[in-house]
Amino acid sequence: MAIHQLPMRTGVGIIVLNKSNQVFVAKRKDNPCDKWQMPQGGVDKGEDFITAMRRELIEETSIKNIKILKEIQNMYRYELPDNLIGIIWKGKFRGQRQKWFITRFLGEDDEINLNTQHPEFIDWKWIEPQQLPEVIVDFKKELYLNLLKEINQVID
Repeated sequence: MAIHQLPMRTGVGIIVLNKSNQVFVAKRKDNPCDKWQMPQGGVDKGEDFITAMRRELIEETSIKNIKILKEIQNMYRYELPDNLIGIIWKGKFRGQRQKWFITRFLGEDDEINLNTQHPEFIDWKWIEPQQLPEVIVDFKKELYLNLLKEINQVID
């Protein structure tokens, strides 16, 4: 199958804001350079977006204490760069279309634990929202610029 014929993976993404409106980002285990991302993941068969979002957040960060501030109406997409197609997601997808949520973290930082059953991240931090486009891998930059607009609507 040609690359452009591969389907898009359906996923969710989670914007986690702390009490100071800073955004949670983490460094991937499989890309330990100085690039950070927000939690995200696939939607399992039979799962709705909210259930998938809560499951992914717990699986990746152990975060349970959240309040959903906004379910973003748009489905955002990104395409993988050619060098990652065929490697990520067992070669089944060329990118993702994602439903994103903006959430408020209601817990304390010591609730955050990346040492989960299947760890994906090796480090995490809180950053100012406007830093998001600078910390993400290049192929997700446009996505993060769009998400920044969504965040600004919630926190302004």
